[in-house]
Amino acid sequence: MRHRMKGRKLGRDTSHRKALRKNMIADLICHEQIFTTEAKARMIRPQAEKIITLAKRGIAKGAVNPADEVHARRLAAARVARYRTLTDDLGNVEEIDVVQKLFDEVAPRYENRPGGYTRMVKIGKRSGDNADMAMLILVDDEE
Repeated sequence: MRHRMKGRKLGRDTSHRKALRKNMIADLICHEQIFTTEAKARMIRPQAEKIITLAKRGIAKGAVNPADEVHARRLAAARVARYRTLTDDLGNVEEIDVVQKLFDEVAPRYENRPGGYTRMVKIGKRSGDNADMAMLILVDDEE
């Protein structure tokens, strides 16, 4: 029985879980939505919200002391995969700095929101193995 056992193992060892978490959070920040299994989405959602809150607080404290924002950026860089490469429909390749996008675009969007930056939408079963699938989305700032 898993009474009082926190976290999910997802059938992976510790280093594989950490890499999975870092990469999926970076993809969520970069693409602003990801399709994954429900178990992975439940594992990633609280971590992603904590990263966004870290960036929000870093920006707020950085207005008073710029060293605090640098510190928050370094903490965020340690907790997410740093770069993502995107290819658009025309074949153009663009390298995105995930931490820069987090601090410049994503966190300022939620400066007046007290939490709940992500939404998990269940989208049914995967046809191959019947796994429960979900879509993790960064919510709009108008809500």
